[in-house]
Amino acid sequence: MSETDGEDITDLPPSAKLVYKVLEYDGPLTQKQIVEESMLSARTVRYALERLSDIGTVDENIYFADARQSLYRITEAEPVAADGGSGEPASKDACCAE
Repeated sequence: MSETDGEDITDLPPSAKLVYKVLEYDGPLTQKQIVEESMLSARTVRYALERLSDIGTVDENIYFADARQSLYRITEAEPVAADGGSGEPASKDACCAE
């Protein structure tokens, strides 16, 4: 496998970006559902999911409706405020002074 340090979504091939967008718009999906939505081949979707998983953008979980399949979703990133902060107040007193 190639080195993925410092790699982000902009460095990935177009197929991986498409899979990311399908997951972004349609929520958690199985690989088969991603193939249907994206109209990419199963092999291409597998590769895209592997690349997205390598950079920590996609999570793989058990699909309880059919345990033979996995459910893929975009990992939840911590919100970033416009000032570069985490979006969360440092303490209750910082935001809610009476």
